[in-house]
Amino acid sequence: MSTEEPSWLDVEEQETWLAMASVLVRFPAALDAQLQRDAGISHFEYQVLAGLSMTEGRTLRMSDLAEFAASSLSRLSHTAKRLEAKGWLTRTPDPSDGRYTLAVLTDAGWDKVAATAPGHVAEVRRLLIDPLTKAQYKQLREIGRRVNGAIGPMSCPSARTT
Repeated sequence: MSTEEPSWLDVEEQETWLAMASVLVRFPAALDAQLQRDAGISHFEYQVLAGLSMTEGRTLRMSDLAEFAASSLSRLSHTAKRLEAKGWLTRTPDPSDGRYTLAVLTDAGWDKVAATAPGHVAEVRRLLIDPLTKAQYKQLREIGRRVNGAIGPMSCPSARTT
């Protein structure tokens, strides 16, 4: 246990942290509310479907999809089970390595993403892009990359930013 005095936040640093902490809670809740209202799915379910829709063959290993969605494998497995029941994805053993399971977006899942995406993008634009200037959202992108870098590397190629 360290006996060093912590490097306490000054007033400006504390205001920055509190503003960011509020965004971290409120932004996902706002996206979730829009998706629930307009598409009957959670933000997490949409992340899973959209993540698959952006990959070649609409297929990812469950472990990579979990990282893309910032989720545990357990949470993703429960969600995948619900999405399978709706016919939006299937799971199958990875033919190149049977220790892994692949998540595959079905045609119905693709249709769900395609139908949901316009409303979701409009909400992201309303909440994040439109209130900022172009310079501010470029700064925010760089801030996000730096903070993610401080958190640690992402091993899923589709989760990386360039």
